[in-house]
Amino acid sequence: MKLQTILTQVKKTFSELDCTGGGVIINKHGQTVLEEYFGVQGQQKEAKKVGPHTLFHLASVRKAYVGFAVAYAIYHNYIASIDDKLSDYLEHEKNFEDVSIRHLLTHTHGLRRQNEKVIKEFKAGYNWAYRDINVELLAKVIFKVTGKTISEILDEQVFQKLSFTETNWFSEKFEQQIEVIHNDNPFWYESDVCDGSKMNMYSSLKELAKWGQIHLDKGKIDGKQFIPEEIILLSTTIQSPNSKPKYSPTNGFFWFVQPQQREGITELSPILPVGSFQLLGYTSVALLVIPEENIVAVRGFNSFGSSEGFDYIKDIQEFGSIVYHSFR
Repeated sequence: MKLQTILTQVKKTFSELDCTGGGVIINKHGQTVLEEYFGVQGQQKEAKKVGPHTLFHLASVRKAYVGFAVAYAIYHNYIASIDDKLSDYLEHEKNFEDVSIRHLLTHTHGLRRQNEKVIKEFKAGYNWAYRDINVELLAKVIFKVTGKTISEILDEQVFQKLSFTETNWFSEKFEQQIEVIHNDNPFWYESDVCDGSKMNMYSSLKELAKWGQIHLDKGKIDGKQFIPEEIILLSTTIQSPNSKPKYSPTNGFFWFVQPQQREGITELSPILPVGSFQLLGYTSVALLVIPEENIVAVRGFNSFGSSEGFDYIKDIQEFGSIVYHSFR
């Protein structure tokens, strides 16, 4: 194992981002083989050191949890099919006519919010674009069919079952949370809404790694089934419509999943084996699972957005490549 090369790469990213702290955890065959934290939790002089209980802002990595809530609803027949139309569940709008649950989960829905209106960028299923409106709409569907918010489902089905105490949506700041260095980025916002529809989700890297591990182990911990295997498989199997452009990313329930044929450029390193899956947040937090090698890799930083000249695609691909090569 060449664990030092992973640590070197993560610290290189840390030095290139506008951030104050970071960390990395690598699991191999369910055992933690690397866990290291560096820097401090904020810009204040008295800022605490980053450690195992520091909570990182997940940004888009939270979609691993949002996707779980949708898979839970399908597994329990609250949603009949991933191909159900959005208009079956929400008040009918012209722009929703051809949009399905599958399209929302795989970024192929073609919807975009502009000046408080929902507009159509392209015909659903025929292109790919990363827009957060899909989370907002799925949150409404989930509440309508289950009577519960995304966060309530996660609390009952994941956080309590797995004894997670450091993962949740938070309306207030407290000392365990790392400061997000956003420099007035126009995409940054804070929210006191904790229903799972907003991006105010934080987690320790330890619990994020545990979440990746339970996906790798198909819902089991020490041989006991905590989450139905079908929910995990729904989430981490490619669900993208065949009609999408071949060069665009392939997704499960939000997860970026490595396909058999690699075309175009995605956040996944091209050398990762088929079936590897990953999520990357705007804070450069990442969760990577490589089933073929029994690896879970997590990294965390507190920079919202990229510094000038920082190539986030090149960086996250390099992270995946080095993690993979370190065990070969």
